[in-house]
Amino acid sequence: MATPPQAIRPERILIIRPSALGDVCRSVPAAVSLRQTYPAARIDWLVQDSFADAVRFHPDVTAVVPFARGPMGREVLRGKPGRLGGFLKDLRGSGYDLVYDFQGLARSGAFAWATRAPRRVGYADARELGWLGLNERHDVPRDMHTVDRMLALLRASGVQPVPDLRLNPGVAARQWLAAREWAGSPYAVIAPTSRWPGKRWPDERFAAVARGLLERGLSVILVGSTGERDQCGALLGHAKNEPRLVDLLGATSVATLMAVIEGASLVVACDSAALHMAVGFDRPIVALFGPTRVDRVGPYKREADVVQHVTPADHLDHKDDAAGRAIMERITEAEVLAAALARIRA
Repeated sequence: MATPPQAIRPERILIIRPSALGDVCRSVPAAVSLRQTYPAARIDWLVQDSFADAVRFHPDVTAVVPFARGPMGREVLRGKPGRLGGFLKDLRGSGYDLVYDFQGLARSGAFAWATRAPRRVGYADARELGWLGLNERHDVPRDMHTVDRMLALLRASGVQPVPDLRLNPGVAARQWLAAREWAGSPYAVIAPTSRWPGKRWPDERFAAVARGLLERGLSVILVGSTGERDQCGALLGHAKNEPRLVDLLGATSVATLMAVIEGASLVVACDSAALHMAVGFDRPIVALFGPTRVDRVGPYKREADVVQHVTPADHLDHKDDAAGRAIMERITEAEVLAAALARIRA
């Protein structure tokens, strides 16, 4: 009688979780759990190349498999799938014997299928027919926190889940931080941006909170991407005249952003990757949420740190800009500053 695949201890494991950055950060319990169950295995992580540093230095990840989403996707649309074809060929040749698709989409399912691994594990209801790339599908309810759902998939496949979200920015990023003059004193990180307008808190209110923190003796570090600078007019205007308000918008890599957050005394953020990094580093946080279900995608096990004002009549859809902004504007400057000062005192 043939040995069932589940009974074979894998030697090469692939985690598929390419994006988004916040989701990659809060998926590290997958690597921890797999490492504890299979301590001798090679564990690689397929991740979008721009997010690779989020898991590159994690002690339970052997290597990252970077996927250049933009160029490959454009080549396919132009009918020239050269690099993508080579990437898929490399996946098949890597000899993975166990693959987990934690993304649950068509693209990630295709990656899982391309490996031809004997076990390709994922969600039975993966969207966009992503389940077609799997040969071991588990029914896991959607109506739970995304981290708990990932852990439930691991458990269903025979892996003891370990809810360890700790992150590692790497030595070079920590050295970069140590060389910053402001890093020698307590500082707060403000991550005021979001790609979704419905998740944004008014910039002038963030500026008021920054002033309150500066008055209490903290430096304030602004983080975000270069393309998000237009969301931060009031903050950037204040930074021109206040050297302790440090503008790092567009000036960090993923690894150095992680290091900045790791060293912070406080992180104030909208629903963003920076917030989930702060959870991974167990930093004090004030999380500003609007049209989003905190029980499903909020900061994991940190619901008490969320400021949100929703009613049963609200439609929680972060893609509805007007409705989202209306909910976010219910959050006042005074309550955010009070919550921030309470975290610092604690």
